[in-house]
Amino acid sequence: MTGLADRHIGLALSGGGTRAMAFHAGVIRYLAEVGVLQHVNHISSVSGGSLLVGLILNSSGWKWPTAVEYRTAALPYIRQMLTEKDLALHAIQRLIRPANWRYMLSRANIIADAIEHLWSIDARLADLPDEPVWSVNATTSETGRRFRFKQTAGGDYELGYADAAEFKVAHAMAVSAAYPGVIGPFVIEVNRYEWRKRDDWDLPKEAEQTIAPPFANLHLYDGGIYDNLGTEPLFDSGKQCAKEGTDFILVSDAGAPLRQIGPAWFRPFRLKRVADIIGEQTRALRVRSFVNFLLNHPGDGAYIQIGAQAEKKLRSYGRQNAAAAELLLRDQWLSGSDVARVAGYRTTLRQMDKADFDLIEQHGYETAKWNLRLFSNATPRGGAAVASGAMARPDEVR
Repeated sequence: MTGLADRHIGLALSGGGTRAMAFHAGVIRYLAEVGVLQHVNHISSVSGGSLLVGLILNSSGWKWPTAVEYRTAALPYIRQMLTEKDLALHAIQRLIRPANWRYMLSRANIIADAIEHLWSIDARLADLPDEPVWSVNATTSETGRRFRFKQTAGGDYELGYADAAEFKVAHAMAVSAAYPGVIGPFVIEVNRYEWRKRDDWDLPKEAEQTIAPPFANLHLYDGGIYDNLGTEPLFDSGKQCAKEGTDFILVSDAGAPLRQIGPAWFRPFRLKRVADIIGEQTRALRVRSFVNFLLNHPGDGAYIQIGAQAEKKLRSYGRQNAAAAELLLRDQWLSGSDVARVAGYRTTLRQMDKADFDLIEQHGYETAKWNLRLFSNATPRGGAAVASGAMARPDEVR
């Protein structure tokens, strides 16, 4: 493999339910194939991305798998969990128990319970490997900031941070997937933890002081509300550079496109539509900022987007890297109708058909393949190196 062999890769995995899990699984399969999976040193995830990383680590004894382990053990395990078990149904079955009715408005706590039992995930944050660092992102309702679990700590910069070494991984995964109105928040009792904060962000860690947050409970929502791409721990959009510790950022975006719909006269649906539009514009701004970084720093990252048709993109970008594009166009790629079917797959935690999983996973693999071979020299061991080129223009991003 050439191009990424000596890089420190930051991997951002977006939300999107099981669709995102299958798509990201295909992206990671390509990283395994080209021999750079062990170069991933920081993973930032939201929603479906967080659920996937939890499954990967659980399948490999709470360490990051090697390329062989991913292809032979982790990926088949992920496919089995998503196609043979129904997380959403299992959560509903647990919710109807009278003892769980107290979570009727905070159903993410039930999702956490379902993840723990259905997927047999019983690890604590203290069990996570030192590398890659895993940032599990959520959104704090009380402060409106990005709440994150990072190794053994949890919190946000306005609220403060607490030692969360004993916090269950299944709960962190559920927090990241707590979509408002659908699943509801995950509730944390503040007084169960000791919180610390610095007066100024730039002060050293030794300057932290014990504080008492002004809340009895925290209501944590899906990290996708704040940043559905999960890029913030890896990418400084203001300075237009990778954050310390990584020098190649790969963003895997499996978010659903904003659908065109007719007028919705029922008020709650109108309000949801407004929220969807706001969320789509926020996402677009983050994408365009990152793509601008790629235009100015070719070879320092990649944006892998669900719904991108390989042949169409290769013919469009092939002018910049004709030799690589010509080689890639000789391969077989999913058809336009298959890609449209993938992009239109619903955002859900329901059990997947095996054919749907395989199709979405293959699309993730193919999209990573043509992007990384065309723009980042990422070819399989023994393959020909390809020159770097520019990435998609910001006005082309959906």
